[in-house]
Amino acid sequence: MRISPEKLAVLNQNLRYESPSEIISFVLEKAQKPLVTTSFGTHSAALLHAVTDIKANTQVVWCDTGYNTAATYSHAQHLIETLSLKIDIFVPDYSRGFIDSWLGVPLPGSEEHKIFSEIVKLKPFRKALKRHQPDVWFTNLRKSQTEHRKNLDVLSYTSDGILK
Repeated sequence: MRISPEKLAVLNQNLRYESPSEIISFVLEKAQKPLVTTSFGTHSAALLHAVTDIKANTQVVWCDTGYNTAATYSHAQHLIETLSLKIDIFVPDYSRGFIDSWLGVPLPGSEEHKIFSEIVKLKPFRKALKRHQPDVWFTNLRKSQTEHRKNLDVLSYTSDGILK
């Protein structure tokens, strides 16, 4: 489902004025293997509900770092049950205890933090993408989070060619 850059620009221009449910419906109509990722953070329920309300059996992926709070795990369990999520959970290859003894929880920006992020976030995420091979990826990005995200449009492609 590759969309040309010209058509993507036109779609983005038009979709900016649509409601989230209209955007999700439009994309799901085109998708063969849609995927929703979640961290089960405080804003996760909105996206999970919006997507599964339109297509109930949409694949959901959670890369559980093992460093979430008890409240996050409780929230996750509640949403999994309430929304009847079709969920696949990915975890790091190493236990939290092993990672703590090796790296601890390093400060952001440090070399150790790069290794930590690779182990607990990026590697499990790559496994999820390899297993599910989505053509569409719904993710909960907020423009206010980073400078880069302020410039993102409604639809874009990842470096792997997944419509996001």
